[in-house]
Amino acid sequence: MSKLQPARGTRDIYGDDARHMTMVVDTFKRVAASYGFEEMVTPIFEFTEVYKRPLGEASDIVSKEMYSFEDRGGEEITLRPEFTAGVCRAFISNGLQQNLPCRFMSHGPAFRYERPQKGRYRQFHQINAELLGSDAPESDVDMLSLAWRILSELGISDDVVLHFNTLGDVQSRTQYRDALVAYFSKHKDTLSEDSKRRLTTNPLRILDSKDASDKEIVANAPLISGSLTDEARSFFDTVRRGLDVIGIPYHHDERLVRGLDYYTHTAFEFVTSALGAQGTVLAGGRYDGLIEQLGGPVTPGIGWAGGIERLAMLSQAGAAPARSVVMMPMGDAATLKAFALAEGLRRNNFTVTQDRSGNLKKRLNRANKASARFAVVIGDNELENGVVALKDLDTGTQQEISFDRLASAIQESNK
Repeated sequence: MSKLQPARGTRDIYGDDARHMTMVVDTFKRVAASYGFEEMVTPIFEFTEVYKRPLGEASDIVSKEMYSFEDRGGEEITLRPEFTAGVCRAFISNGLQQNLPCRFMSHGPAFRYERPQKGRYRQFHQINAELLGSDAPESDVDMLSLAWRILSELGISDDVVLHFNTLGDVQSRTQYRDALVAYFSKHKDTLSEDSKRRLTTNPLRILDSKDASDKEIVANAPLISGSLTDEARSFFDTVRRGLDVIGIPYHHDERLVRGLDYYTHTAFEFVTSALGAQGTVLAGGRYDGLIEQLGGPVTPGIGWAGGIERLAMLSQAGAAPARSVVMMPMGDAATLKAFALAEGLRRNNFTVTQDRSGNLKKRLNRANKASARFAVVIGDNELENGVVALKDLDTGTQQEISFDRLASAIQESNK
């Protein structure tokens, strides 16, 4: 093996990439907590049925993208392709229906077998928010507000546009399905093979087809607005008024749909043109039938997920590494004192490293290359006098500071 590489569609994350992704997660957790969300950590793999049942065997995720395998006990297991089904399974397994409404935030890796490209990996990472137990349109506004606030805190709200639509209630979707079947049946001979299959299983999925000839047919397909009930229209109007009051700009995209049967009412995507073809950075919708489909009680829900890699690519400003203080003890006795001083600085929230090899010139060169802010030099003379030589690597100035004043002196120089 000439050169050991990570598996295709995966990557090692470190340095600036790791800092940017951590910033996204930290911002998400802080903002979501202010909306009353609590963290939920679900297993990274589930029984395959947890994903296959709600997503449907005919869906691309199940038929083409899931990492599924039989474990040594003969169980059918799938690596997490998305968060919602696992969170809903956990809601059922732990009897959390007594605590409604529930607000859960999650984050971590997910896995799909897709063609790797910019911002898309086979192991990728998501932030995820779910609100379970409320069927009020105001909850949809809350979830959109949460997403918008996170994008704003990341400094990227000016780079994204909210596209959203209504999928109506169950009656609306039934009427819309009939209208689509009637329309697409007239074009059956020119539909792709996948769309021909979907015509009988779930015609809404044809609207998401990437096939060029399908797209031409879809362009003239009926819109769901012609099939909405009065109740569904009222629900959608309430969500729109809420967005207007909060001041979230949006585009009513009547072609935006979700093909899975459990989706109802609000569907949305936050889209950017800054990342090329992979423009969606956060998306979700209302799924009032999902928990029931998994075998749980009738429980409405709405949720969304955002791609951490894509969000990090958009929000790379403001994630600079903490500039460190480098301890440079010269000799064994000084090394012991440096341990104590370093711990004292860390308790004052400074980032501290130690460099104990080479002459002072080499150590200072390494500190400058690492963009450290301060060097703390301790030799025999400093030990005898109870001081350190504190060198500001930005200005080149140096001063003697007593041991007990080291933290305060660094704080003052940082101002």
